[in-house]
Amino acid sequence: MSTVTPLSPRRRWAALSVLVGAVLLLAIDSTVLYLAVPSLTRDLAPSGTQVLWIGDIYSLALAGLLVTMGTVADRFGRRRTLLVGATAFGAASAAAAFAPTAGALIAARLLLGVAGATIMPSTLSIIRDLFVDPVERSRAIAVWAAASGGGLALGPLVGGVLLERFWWGSVFLINVPVVLAIVVGGLLLLPESRNPAPGRFDLVSAALSAVTVVPVVYAVKHATTHGLDLTTAGLVALGVLAGLAFVSRQRRSPDPTIDVGLFRNPAFTGAVLATLISIFALTGLLFFFSQYLQLARGMRPLVAGLAEMPATLASIAVVVLVGAARRRLGMGRAIAAGLAVASVGLVAVAVAEAAPGYLWLGLALVPIGLGVGLAMTLETDAVVSAVPRARAGAAASVSETAYELGVALGIAVLGSVVTLAYRSGLHLPDGITASARATAQDSFAGATGVLEAGSPAGEAAREAFVGAMQMASLSAAAIMAVAALVAWRTIPSETAPEAAPVPEPLETRA
Repeated sequence: MSTVTPLSPRRRWAALSVLVGAVLLLAIDSTVLYLAVPSLTRDLAPSGTQVLWIGDIYSLALAGLLVTMGTVADRFGRRRTLLVGATAFGAASAAAAFAPTAGALIAARLLLGVAGATIMPSTLSIIRDLFVDPVERSRAIAVWAAASGGGLALGPLVGGVLLERFWWGSVFLINVPVVLAIVVGGLLLLPESRNPAPGRFDLVSAALSAVTVVPVVYAVKHATTHGLDLTTAGLVALGVLAGLAFVSRQRRSPDPTIDVGLFRNPAFTGAVLATLISIFALTGLLFFFSQYLQLARGMRPLVAGLAEMPATLASIAVVVLVGAARRRLGMGRAIAAGLAVASVGLVAVAVAEAAPGYLWLGLALVPIGLGVGLAMTLETDAVVSAVPRARAGAAASVSETAYELGVALGIAVLGSVVTLAYRSGLHLPDGITASARATAQDSFAGATGVLEAGSPAGEAAREAFVGAMQMASLSAAAIMAVAALVAWRTIPSETAPEAAPVPEPLETRA
């Protein structure tokens, strides 16, 4: 066992570039698919439920496995875990690119989620290891968060550029050369680190953590299609019981997968809750926003991607504002302010979605990017700074689990709100064949394939979808406001400078 040998500033920031590349890859991959939904719908003909699964299975797998993979990284080496996960991510991306059916694409997206779960917790825990100074660490996390938030918004632009020239599978195939660069850079620049006393690996806890998450999300999807039946109730009950068993086991275990005592820290707990709620609101809307731009506004994929750039640029601009916001407002108030600004932006989006021009819609995206970018940076900093370095991987996995669970539940719940509102608001005129009517009622993407644009039936479908998007936007705004309230009430807002941490022993190899 040895203490960490500090790397030179140049080596630290070069290593950060590899970690930023990894998180940017994952963030882009979580949204790049949204823009490809119309074209893959034409080729693979998925049902409305399959479209939701194609979007959701990735985050569902991530959320179910992040806690386990964070512990694996702490035990077996964070660099090793990241590089193995990146290699698997590249292989799964190639499988997704050439998927022949909707079912095969869902399976490939599942594998992408499993691989991504091995990458994400390692990036944050390595940052915690590289940057010991709290001020420098905050800057590094701000860059990391900008890559994560910017990648979410950059995905549609990347997808638009690719879809202008290539088939929908190109949005996955582009991952392969990026993965190669990450693996080579990681081998050359990243130090290896692990928990020097990890204890035994608890397979039962790993299984319970997954069973806590997956059935609940599946229950939401099942309820959308079949209503609140016994299956829905049984799945929710299974998730709750597994969660209670998981917490009980962590309390009794000498080597817990998650130290539940961390949740006694208000900054940690509040940041995790605010992340879960705010990402639930944001991604549930974003999943359908690219379809709205293309199908309801008639934009080409590249133009639709450019139309989302105001949010991207605003989230990147946060890097220069986050330090001042934290010093002036304190952690909790700054996070709450960011989420409140994002909530106002979502209300503005709901209003602008029915407007004929783009200007107001583009302006409405700016406060969303600013607010979410600020909040995500500070929430991540609060989580990572609250734990000893030896447990950084497990703590980072809690934050990322909240994030990915928010993504999965957001797509499942708000995506279902869009689908149900569209179906209830769709009133097609007479004279349409039964098969065309059934396809149009299943989803708006399906409707554009069987109904002529500009016809009475086509306009009815478009108006129903715009109304559904407005309902989802207002719902997301209300949920984002709740996240702001949670952050304000639970996360401390002391503005005094953070004390320098005491160095802790950690096994490290260059």
